[in-house]
Amino acid sequence: MDIDTAGGNDVVSYLEPELLHLPEVSSFELKPTTQIAEELFSQWLSLPDTSRLVKALIRDAKAGLPINPHSISSSGGAGGGSNPLTNASPPPLSPRSSCVSPRTLKQKVSPFSLTSPRKLATEPAQEVIPQFYFQHGRPPANELKEQCISRINQLFNNNLDGLHIDEFKLVTREVCKLPSFFSPALFRRIDAECYGIVTRDAFLKYWVESNMLTMDMATQVFEILKQPNHRYLTKSDFKPVLEELLATHPGLEFLQGTPEFQEKYAETVIYRIFYYINRSGNGRLTLRELKRSNLIFVMQQVDDEEEINKILRYFSYEHFYVIYCKFWELDTDHDYLLDRENLIRYGNHCLTYRIVDRIFSQVPKKFSSNMEGKMSYEDFVSFILAEENKSSEPSLEYWFKCIDLDGNGVLTSSELQYFYEEQLPSNELHVPGTCAL
Repeated sequence: MDIDTAGGNDVVSYLEPELLHLPEVSSFELKPTTQIAEELFSQWLSLPDTSRLVKALIRDAKAGLPINPHSISSSGGAGGGSNPLTNASPPPLSPRSSCVSPRTLKQKVSPFSLTSPRKLATEPAQEVIPQFYFQHGRPPANELKEQCISRINQLFNNNLDGLHIDEFKLVTREVCKLPSFFSPALFRRIDAECYGIVTRDAFLKYWVESNMLTMDMATQVFEILKQPNHRYLTKSDFKPVLEELLATHPGLEFLQGTPEFQEKYAETVIYRIFYYINRSGNGRLTLRELKRSNLIFVMQQVDDEEEINKILRYFSYEHFYVIYCKFWELDTDHDYLLDRENLIRYGNHCLTYRIVDRIFSQVPKKFSSNMEGKMSYEDFVSFILAEENKSSEPSLEYWFKCIDLDGNGVLTSSELQYFYEEQLPSNELHVPGTCAL
């Protein structure tokens, strides 16, 4: 029996896998696999009932009768009582009604029987993946939100008109869980219009509704300090925090009468922070760098500890005093700039001219002074931190760049010898062909 190819394709395209009723074969796996459908269609054509149906449809077509195989029923059809269609039952939509075993059929047509030993599973149930990304931060859980709002109501209860900046510190500590010296920076961030007061609703909008409540503390600090149009922190962003620390910390109270030392202490703390944390050295502290550091933890320690010198990292006043005094001794004209001759006297002339030349070539770190041959106080802080603590990663990188003369990232014996031989007495200098090390 000849069957038109186009017609066969139409039937195949019409064939719905769900109508095959094969529990062993998933309709989910049949839909994208046209080969299976074509094999099943070939099996269906080979059935006796199908052969009779096709012949009857061909006779009806030749007689000019309308062809509608879906309306055929056992009670009547095209061609009257003598038409085989009137006596034939509807063609089986599944090989289940034939003598062919569904298990045998599945083994013939399933590509999985040749490529994988696994048993074909039923169509998997649809799994709902919960939302895991929130553009403006994850919303707080209801319980956490209610607890926070309850505490906010207590703090604002006696100040229905809002809180002034000197009354806001308790909110910073108890609600936001931030160090108290962040209070002015947080207050000004909320009071963007500079009304001098923060209302309950304004605080709720900023801290709860904008999901600041659920952020980690590093992200909270980053969002509070950075400028609105920036994605990084600059040195000036830390100044409000240091100003409040100097004004309120009991360990720095003795500096109240010396504004110059207050300013230099704040600058030194900021320079130390950027030296250790801003590893790119571009003066732009990213959120990633902040999270990878211990700065937030140290700030919490500073807020809890009255003796500032117990906090060795970043904030120690004794460390600042040593750094500033050494700079002051070298800066003979007190213009806050050092030249080569000034720096060569550092540590009782412990540096060689060659290493000083490398430092002033700005290879290890670009100077902030913007003056040729001049090192600023910030540049000196980076130098002395690298000199006094050579085991830290920033220090190792600093001195490595000094010695790496060709900048290829590899130290050779000739480069090491170049700096070493300057330290030898003249009678110990090596001659060509001998080893100096």
